[in-house]
Amino acid sequence: MTTQSSLASAWLILFRLLEAHGAKPQSWLRELGADPALARQPGARLPSWLVDVIVTRAAALIEDPAFGLGAAGCWHPSSLGVLGYAWLSSSTLHQGLKRIERYARLLGDRWSCRCVDEADGLRFVCDHGRSDMIVGPVMADYTLSLTLAMCRSNFERTLNPARVFLRRPMPADPRPYHDSFACEVHFGALEDALVLSSSDVEALLPTANRELAATFDAILAEQLAVRSKDDLVSRCQVFLLKQLTSGEPSVGDLGKALGMSRRTLQRKLNEMGTSYQQLLVETRYALAKRYLHDSAKSVTEITFLLGFSEQAAFTRAFKRWSGAAPRDYRQRVDA
Repeated sequence: MTTQSSLASAWLILFRLLEAHGAKPQSWLRELGADPALARQPGARLPSWLVDVIVTRAAALIEDPAFGLGAAGCWHPSSLGVLGYAWLSSSTLHQGLKRIERYARLLGDRWSCRCVDEADGLRFVCDHGRSDMIVGPVMADYTLSLTLAMCRSNFERTLNPARVFLRRPMPADPRPYHDSFACEVHFGALEDALVLSSSDVEALLPTANRELAATFDAILAEQLAVRSKDDLVSRCQVFLLKQLTSGEPSVGDLGKALGMSRRTLQRKLNEMGTSYQQLLVETRYALAKRYLHDSAKSVTEITFLLGFSEQAAFTRAFKRWSGAAPRDYRQRVDA
């Protein structure tokens, strides 16, 4: 597992999208102990697991199953920090998408992307890093529609992909996807991707500025170097994964396993913008969703696998994280 945080300013896109559908994502964040004001602080980050909680709640509230496509109308370069402005200064879409690929971790540790050259163009593949059958498809819609909107904003003429691929199964009404992407859309694919023609990705963009791009790249490279330091959070999460079945481990146990005092561990985690309790919640939530996808595991069994002493405690915690009781969540996934 990797450090799981996301650029706080990128949350502004999600705020705008969900609020347009009547949801209250900022209130939900406060309920979960996070400060929505961080979204307006340059360089601030929020735990990635919160995205899953917010999107799960929104999916239960919003009637339109394709609401993630609306991200296309909610973005602004500033929402992506320095990378947003580096994108605008790219000479071609090919360079811009390669720039997104290179610095993707600055936007979020859970997702990745890659550019694949094809005979007739460039395939941009996104991996949202989620197996969740509720959150995953929404994030795929969200990410690809946002990527295409970014490409269209830089382009002088009408821009439509050659093809779009989505892992989600064919929806009851595929029209919103054809309307949004304006091309052939393949559902049930092996990956989430869009393909742009060679002529489009190599065309010189009107916003190109090589000097600015070089300046932004230098800043981004420095930011990425900071994000790539030895990952203490991953080591903590590995320990928690191993110990949860024996009950909830203490921060002292964790510090001892990592060869440092409790105070030192807490200080280091605080410097990384997280805490022992935050890591415990994030790890439990990820495991809970994975286990609930396995119909062979009962809720009682999952309770003890996650280190809870009683089922009621697990039910309360899961409802706080996802907005639904474990059994209700399982029923939605199986539907």
